[in-house]
Amino acid sequence: MNLELYIARRLIGGGQHKSSISAPIIKIAIAAIAIGILMMLVALATGVGLKYKIREKVAAFNGHIQIYNFDNNASQVSVVPVFLNQDFYPDFNLTDGVRHIQAVATKAGIIRTEDTFEGIIAKGVGPDYDWSPFADFLVAGKLPDYSGPLGEETLVSRMLATRLGLEVGSRYNSFFLKDEDPSRIPNRRRFVVAGIYDSGFEEFDATYIFTDIRHIQRMNGWQADQVGNFEIFLDDFSQIEQKSMDIYGKTLSNLDTQTIENKYYQIFEWIGLFDFNIALIIGIMVLVGGINMVTALLVLILERTPMIGILKALGAPDWSIRKVFLYNAAYLIGIGLLWGNALGLLLIWIQNRYRVFTFPNPEEYYIDYIPVYMDLPTLLLLNLGVLLLCLLMLLLPSHIITRISPVRAIKFD
Repeated sequence: MNLELYIARRLIGGGQHKSSISAPIIKIAIAAIAIGILMMLVALATGVGLKYKIREKVAAFNGHIQIYNFDNNASQVSVVPVFLNQDFYPDFNLTDGVRHIQAVATKAGIIRTEDTFEGIIAKGVGPDYDWSPFADFLVAGKLPDYSGPLGEETLVSRMLATRLGLEVGSRYNSFFLKDEDPSRIPNRRRFVVAGIYDSGFEEFDATYIFTDIRHIQRMNGWQADQVGNFEIFLDDFSQIEQKSMDIYGKTLSNLDTQTIENKYYQIFEWIGLFDFNIALIIGIMVLVGGINMVTALLVLILERTPMIGILKALGAPDWSIRKVFLYNAAYLIGIGLLWGNALGLLLIWIQNRYRVFTFPNPEEYYIDYIPVYMDLPTLLLLNLGVLLLCLLMLLLPSHIITRISPVRAIKFD
């Protein structure tokens, strides 16, 4: 064990922080570090959790990347079909990192009941559709199954069901304009409510119902091998732009790609601000904790001035003495980090399991509770960063040790 560590351990074990002068200041410094890391963990977990949850909801309705015919011009409804017979379907092989691909089609229409009506977009899906996100959204009934003969089952949102007075098992009439001649009598379809979902995303809940894609194909006069577009889900969302360019470069010239970041750029610009808020909170908390540790270090140096003089008189270099106090400060920071992590992770676990804290205005955040997310690499990086930044802030005040005269320090009282 080197000399600096030995002396630092003797300082800690000797109870220097129990002194009447330094005890309250050191306790405040430790509390500041603990509260700071607690606030950082909460800010990071809630900000990232909310960003991930909103992103997942947008992707549930659109996929991460869409492939469609250029002539659609990014229309909300399917106008010009795409053939199913593609090199990338049903087994996607254009690039790696793709988790799932599914074929869909959309068509605008109206649901008419005896008392009211609502404009909707019917999203036609088939047996390849990934219903897993909607398992969390489902509030009544069941998810439709379109693997058998053409049926009438649909999935509607709770918002539309409330407005139209529908419930599970209700039958209703839908009307869809004929694209080739809007003046003609519209297509009429009679559906039944198989399930009701609530994603909390008003923009989608007020618009989308889900039905068998074969209804859309028949109303549009398409063949069984024609669909509106393909939706692609990635393993790693952070690679969405690169994967979109790769896919675009490897598909036919009449096909275009679009990411949900581009399609819903306002939403993603908004959630992108979460990163700035998180960074701002972390920066403020590190600054507050560092200032408190600087104060504690200066008090420790003041209390141990005679010891510093003795060490200098015995020939100890300034940097070795500085390291003694820096090791001691690192120990105190570690105590603060330990308590802060324990309380912060406990709070995150409680929120993740029991959803204690909710939004007063969930319609503004597309979710009624505050989601949290924390992974081990982020947790370790945050703690290591706080420790290193605080120690860097202590380098300057520890320089005061070099200005202490051994003769005066030994006489210091």
